[in-house]
Amino acid sequence: MKSNELLKLYELLRIKGIAMAKRSALFKGLIIGILLAAVIFIVFQFVRVSPDKQAGAVVDEFYRYEQQGDFAKSWALFHSAMKEKFPKGGYIQDRAHVFMSHFGVETFTYTADKPEKLEKWKMAKTGPALENVYKILVTQTYKGKYGNFDLKQEVFVVKEKDEWRIMWDYNQ
Repeated sequence: MKSNELLKLYELLRIKGIAMAKRSALFKGLIIGILLAAVIFIVFQFVRVSPDKQAGAVVDEFYRYEQQGDFAKSWALFHSAMKEKFPKGGYIQDRAHVFMSHFGVETFTYTADKPEKLEKWKMAKTGPALENVYKILVTQTYKGKYGNFDLKQEVFVVKEKDEWRIMWDYNQ
């Protein structure tokens, strides 16, 4: 082969190599873009918590405070209608007295069922109908001087001023 032909062949191979490198970089960029989009989607799914999970989380927070005997913090999670029903000082005193003193227990365990969405619900027959309420059955297990027993209660969670709040049922 002549040097002129070798130069042409070398130039042709160099151009093909550049084109292949560009395609390879484009392919790598595409793969990285797809992986980045998938990671962003997964992170968004973890960050964005559904309303039923938010309702369940506030019930969990409420009963953790109750377990610890921190009734002031659990009372703070009540809906304003519940706060009207139970002034803070009275609630703190009653909960500590009835559950801890009378039952002879220091704490309890609890389980909470999956939240069930209700389109409308009333705390009492004469009360206003609330929308987008979640009902969660909570079972508290006590082990005390009168033996072991479970207390089951339906807890209702409703948004008030962009915060999920606890309510109890007073319908008869």
